[in-house]
Amino acid sequence: MNLKPPEGSKIAVAAEGADQTIIIPHESGGAMRYFAGLFILFWLGAWFVGFSTTVPKVFSANPPLFLVFWLAGWTVGGIFAVYYLYRIFRPSVPESLKLTRNGVVYDSGVPPLQMTPRYPNTNYAWQAFRPKRTRVEIDRRQLQSLRLRDTDTGNRLTVDAGALRLDVAKSASEVEREWLYQVLARQYSLPSAPVPGT
Repeated sequence: MNLKPPEGSKIAVAAEGADQTIIIPHESGGAMRYFAGLFILFWLGAWFVGFSTTVPKVFSANPPLFLVFWLAGWTVGGIFAVYYLYRIFRPSVPESLKLTRNGVVYDSGVPPLQMTPRYPNTNYAWQAFRPKRTRVEIDRRQLQSLRLRDTDTGNRLTVDAGALRLDVAKSASEVEREWLYQVLARQYSLPSAPVPGT
């Protein structure tokens, strides 16, 4: 089966024996995150100076209680800064769908850290800060739940895998999601609903 993405698409298709893998790159995190990373590196230098001068005072005889609490807060702040730095410089892992004979092996990948707030809800913002990589095998029966849904902000491609509802190709454009929907419907003989807008 020839899987040619739409013209101008960043989606890639790689053959692995008889199987084909559709690779969907995540959006760029933007250059601003590297400036934030440099700022945090400088801040960690100052953090280390403050930490190394305070620890001997805390472990001396009768340290001030304020200093103990300050060191605890300073330590938590340092741990948070190191994790933030890791998220900033960690390379993203693209989303992928391996098309096998019996279903799809889905890997959500890991998106880069976005410096611009995209989520007004703090719960979603926290999930975006700590993304969970989802790897799941979706069999033919579960693929029957594949839907291309029209929403106020564009379309969504979803599939239910057990108790999970997966948003597939979140970083792709609407045209790319429509293409992917048609590819999966043909590959697995799914009842293909008409694509919105056609």
